[in-house]
Amino acid sequence: MTVERYRRPVRRLHTAVYVLTLLLLATGWWLLTGREGQPTPIARLTGVPDVQLHVWLGWALVAVVLVPLPFLARSIAGFVRETLRHDAGDGTWLIRWPAAVFTGRFRRHEGHFDPGQRLANLAIVGLLGLLIASGIGLVFVHVGPLFGVLAAVHRLATIGFTVVIAGHIVIALGILPGYRGVWRSMHLGGRLPLATARRIWPGWTERTIASSGDATEEGGRQSTPNDHRRGVPG
Repeated sequence: MTVERYRRPVRRLHTAVYVLTLLLLATGWWLLTGREGQPTPIARLTGVPDVQLHVWLGWALVAVVLVPLPFLARSIAGFVRETLRHDAGDGTWLIRWPAAVFTGRFRRHEGHFDPGQRLANLAIVGLLGLLIASGIGLVFVHVGPLFGVLAAVHRLATIGFTVVIAGHIVIALGILPGYRGVWRSMHLGGRLPLATARRIWPGWTERTIASSGDATEEGGRQSTPNDHRRGVPG
């Protein structure tokens, strides 16, 4: 049995953002390590210098982030609400998290995101905002004290963002035993095994099944709220 974690518009936005972000990190780190005179494989392929390519990718990311906002207002509001959520027991969940990533025995929580994801969301959004704002500033400011400040902010935000994204990728790919199977929530239809959803997001999974019966068996049958009330697994 499976349950849909993220719907198609959210998955598409997530894919566009992470593809552009990874390309930006690749070109950004290339430039940050002093290789501006050595074209990256991407620059050779496109014929566009890395500096210009980095700027164009940055504007593309701004467009990808801003254009869908009016169409995903409810999803964004839910993301903000659940990211800022705080429940009793979140601290204990975080304390037990290092062991749970290997055992899969996560402490129960009721949120759409677990307490660790909420902190990661704040870090990712905050650092990405700094990168975009400082990057736009660097496009228009080329000399002077302000340029130095913007360059320092952009450099430090790049380092911090890289560390956070690296951790996010390790977890999202299901490399750690406790998170095995989670990659399906953003790929191949957005449906992941019900057992995986219950292990990592128990409260959200129970509410989803109870409200919409959104749990589908491998054979295609969809469980209903009546099934759930009668105790039928779903």
